[in-house]
Amino acid sequence: MTDIFASPQMPDYIIYKKDTIPTYNLILEQYLQKQNPDEEKLFGLSFRGSEKLGVPLNCWRGYQAIYEVIDDKLYLTKIISCGALKDKTSISADDSTKKIKKIFGDKTRDNRVLIDWFSGIINFPQKIKNNRQLRWDGVFYKIFEYETVLEFSSGNLVRQEEVHNYQKVPKSINRIDKDKISDVLFKRLKKEKWQNENDCSERYLVTIGGNGKVSQIRMTYSEKEIEEFFEKEEYSYCIKKFENALKDLNFDIIKDKGKPMSEDVYIEIWQKENGKLENWTH
Repeated sequence: MTDIFASPQMPDYIIYKKDTIPTYNLILEQYLQKQNPDEEKLFGLSFRGSEKLGVPLNCWRGYQAIYEVIDDKLYLTKIISCGALKDKTSISADDSTKKIKKIFGDKTRDNRVLIDWFSGIINFPQKIKNNRQLRWDGVFYKIFEYETVLEFSSGNLVRQEEVHNYQKVPKSINRIDKDKISDVLFKRLKKEKWQNENDCSERYLVTIGGNGKVSQIRMTYSEKEIEEFFEKEEYSYCIKKFENALKDLNFDIIKDKGKPMSEDVYIEIWQKENGKLENWTH
């Protein structure tokens, strides 16, 4: 089960202004989970797949949903087999309608259902050249540099906005490649003088706030574990050394759906007996 949920997942789709676009908002799945909170099986409904056939590792839902904005209202128009749209497999309209009716019954109209239970935002990448993927959680959710944001209230479209999710700040550090940020942090940490009597060899999370500055530093342990396994003075020393080394750093701004976001950067250091640091980040 763990492998399934850790595997990269196929998106759902939204049809908007005649374009069919991948979207990383699981609206139908959220509804199904709310309706079946105590469901013990991986697939709450029979059409999601047969356990005998096995679960597609890149589509743990067992299906993909297709939404469409029609007359400024959001509809669920199809439920298809995993990969059917991408692989251009024949999609049965009758089969899709049966699946929709199985869930929504007499709310189904013209082989679709109005998603009047949904209030929130759907975002998807704009179809423009060189639209970079800025962030990915490794499983499903992605952030692109240029996105379209649609806001709905009870299934009604109330706002549409084209957003730019990367803000270049003059004289600030590039954040496009997140994997390189730990190297930037380590270069600053390495310039500090570290006391031999305090061993700061550990794994840390450095939070870069929405304003592009370091806002928090902590070890990758719970408060209870820190209290149990670390000397208070040594822990405070290590955190303060981090804060002092990184306080003047300024990074470009990363946004999610057009709003500045915070993110954690993992870094692991090893402090040698002479006080020198080694970068053990993997």
